[in-house]
Amino acid sequence: MRTLTLLRHAKSGWDAPVARDFDRPLNARGRKAARAMGREMRRLGLGFDVVLASPAVRVTETLTELAQGYGAAVDTQFDEAVYLAPAETLLALVRAVDDSDARLLLVGHNPGMEQLALLLAGAGALRDEIAAKYPTAALAEIGFDVAHWREVAPGKGRLARFIRPRELGEGLGPND
Repeated sequence: MRTLTLLRHAKSGWDAPVARDFDRPLNARGRKAARAMGREMRRLGLGFDVVLASPAVRVTETLTELAQGYGAAVDTQFDEAVYLAPAETLLALVRAVDDSDARLLLVGHNPGMEQLALLLAGAGALRDEIAAKYPTAALAEIGFDVAHWREVAPGKGRLARFIRPRELGEGLGPND
């Protein structure tokens, strides 16, 4: 059994004076949502053997805030290949994960995160929710009944959960 958890970075600020998209930081709402998501992940008992993430500022800041809510630092491997990657690239990264790691957290950007979730998940109500909108700081957990990451295939995943920050209360309201 393999578990892939996809986390989209939290809401970033478009008004920050940065020269590159890569350097865009989180805004206050994004920081709050990431902390709330970390608390929810702790409450659910979610754990990971490996975390693979984009090195973009909004992702690194999401992980910092997430750790505050989760209650522990998240040891992360940063890979530039995750930055704004399409689903096919993300799938190749998933398939390359060492088989000694059964639980992977992948943290990145849309549209790739949403596309990967839709590519891998079998039909169902949660998949329909993802297709409607995969907002910032949302988390999708997909299980695969396979022995090796290289066996992860389109349509073969089972969506165990899809969590949006607005569902956690805390005044987060509708998300992008």
